[in-house]
Amino acid sequence: MGRVVVGVAVGLATVACAVAAVVVGGRMKSRGKWKRVVRVLREVEEGCESSVERLRQVVDAMAVEMHAGLASEGGSKLKMLLSYVHNLPDGTEKGIYYALDLGGTNFRVLRVHLHDQQSSVLEHEVERQPIPQHLMTSTGKDLFDFIASSLKEFIEKEGDGSELSLDRRRELGFTFSFPVKQTSVSSGILMKWTKGFSILDMVGVDVPACLQEALIRKGLDMRVAALVNDTVGTLALGHYHDSDTVASIIIGTGTNACYLERVDAIIKCQGLLTTSGYMVVNMEWGNFWSSHLPRTSYDIDLDSESPNPNDQGFEKMISGMYLGDIVRRVILRMSLESDMFGPVCSKLSMPFMLRTPMMAAMHEDDSPDLREVARILKDILEIPDVPLKLRKVVVKVCDVVTRRAARLAAAGIVGILKKIGRDGSGGITSGRRNDVKMKRTVVAIEGGLYSSYTFFREYLHEALNEILGEDIAKHVILKVTEDGSGVGAALLAASHSLL
Repeated sequence: MGRVVVGVAVGLATVACAVAAVVVGGRMKSRGKWKRVVRVLREVEEGCESSVERLRQVVDAMAVEMHAGLASEGGSKLKMLLSYVHNLPDGTEKGIYYALDLGGTNFRVLRVHLHDQQSSVLEHEVERQPIPQHLMTSTGKDLFDFIASSLKEFIEKEGDGSELSLDRRRELGFTFSFPVKQTSVSSGILMKWTKGFSILDMVGVDVPACLQEALIRKGLDMRVAALVNDTVGTLALGHYHDSDTVASIIIGTGTNACYLERVDAIIKCQGLLTTSGYMVVNMEWGNFWSSHLPRTSYDIDLDSESPNPNDQGFEKMISGMYLGDIVRRVILRMSLESDMFGPVCSKLSMPFMLRTPMMAAMHEDDSPDLREVARILKDILEIPDVPLKLRKVVVKVCDVVTRRAARLAAAGIVGILKKIGRDGSGGITSGRRNDVKMKRTVVAIEGGLYSSYTFFREYLHEALNEILGEDIAKHVILKVTEDGSGVGAALLAASHSLL
């Protein structure tokens, strides 16, 4: 009997040891998986590091590239395109002006009533219309006849039709969001179509002239007064409300910047004469590149798999089109390195499955159990039952990617200010001067990434203060604008009016 008891005890002890070994082994295995997740996170943090020293190097690189782009065509990754806009609206404009915003599969028509008061609220009416699919691959005449007919219908609705007759001369600002080589404030040659359009007879043709001919065919006495890039429209709108506005930034799905440059600094077009001595330059800053940008393996992979590799490098690091996908790629890597997220599902492997608004929602989730993070991981990426500590890791990845983007955007803004001597350095490449008196400097800014994403906005302001120093930064004001491509275009029609 004693032997039996001893045998049972030994057997139980063996089983207990085996169970303990399994438990310990499981814990060690789990710790190993967790360490791999943490290692990926640390690598991302190090790769995205944007110290103030590094940001100042980006600032200098931006200013140098701007100089190079103004010196010669093709001399820089920055195109530094001339807008031929030299009369920015200043709040003294009055009357009724129009805008046509053609930026994709829809177009908008706007009527703006200006009251000769800078601080007044602009009255404007907007009508949005889809472009029929067949017109996107038809002829230039068909497309612009359709648009001109819609403009005519919009005008016919004005008042009772007696006071504002169709015979009255009107001025129009035309926002055309396709690659154009501008040749004057109201003319530009279409370089290529994008966004699903393919109207072959218009490539290499003056786009506003096509619109002008269609307006004449429809019996409208309306002049295309300005061909407008949406970033230039944002600057016009900012300047209308505040004459200290010297630059504008769009940072939403895509990103771009423009600013007011001295004509004598535009070396590649010597002999330019303007009444103001200045001209708005469209930087196309999304294509900026520098070895000082903190690039990771995720950025390299995203770029190589994109439709435009080695192009728009800055945009791919800071704009809303790409931030969500960078985060998705990091989560995918964590999932491949460790099965703590469960089996790798097909959704997680799909490019752009995680959109930036969803990424921002996870980043801004302040619930104790991060339930919004759990919901988005489950509903969008099909990763169910993610433990809380992994949800916290996902939030941290969102934070790292967003912080880098905002800080680089801030460095880009300071680069523009350095180029025009508004950064407190007097335009010197390095160092600070204490004898430079700072002017109040306003930058108009538009786009959901800045206006709707609190963390992005806060990180951008934080970086501006770090780069410039608080004494200088307090003179730089970022002002949110809305609808530069619409209202801004109408304002440019007013400031370049012949009426």
